[in-house]
Amino acid sequence: MAVTKKAEGVGKEKKKGSFRETVLLLVMGVGIALLLQAFVVGSFYIPSESMEKTLLINDRVFVNKLAGAPDRGDIIVFKGWNGEDTIKRVIGVGGDKVVCCDKQKRITVNGTALDESSYLYPNDFASGDKFDVTVPAGKLWLMGDHRSASADSRSHMEEPGGGFISVDAVIGTAVVRYWPLSRGYLFSRPDIFDKVK
Repeated sequence: MAVTKKAEGVGKEKKKGSFRETVLLLVMGVGIALLLQAFVVGSFYIPSESMEKTLLINDRVFVNKLAGAPDRGDIIVFKGWNGEDTIKRVIGVGGDKVVCCDKQKRITVNGTALDESSYLYPNDFASGDKFDVTVPAGKLWLMGDHRSASADSRSHMEEPGGGFISVDAVIGTAVVRYWPLSRGYLFSRPDIFDKVK
């Protein structure tokens, strides 16, 4: 009888130990996930049509928060003009001269015309508003891919910041559209921006 009771006691101790390990691993997993969400990768949903055709309403993207300073052509999430998380495409970085439009109605960056057909909304135009801006150091000129439905840098030119967004306001660079699964897509910078000097 004594041997049986001892075996039962050992079995209960093992069950308690494995339960504690499971809880500890679960807590550690949640902690790591929260740290990743806070400092490395964020998930964001698309609330408007301003980035169509690239991003549709209710699409979800993962954003790399450690990507470094954004470059021309990157899709970024940032603290927008109204203080809310916003997503747009970088058209100009510090020192760039961004003009709309040339004779073919294309935006130019430092004199190089952009062929934006790979991401602009079908039958949309480069911009309905004319502008000629030089992006200050540490700032960005941002535009949505659905230009006629996007409140972007153009819409805020008359405000104190001149429509520019600080690089410090950038949360991260969009790396993948993961939802819906049928539209999963890994983002890359359009080649047209490689021609800009």
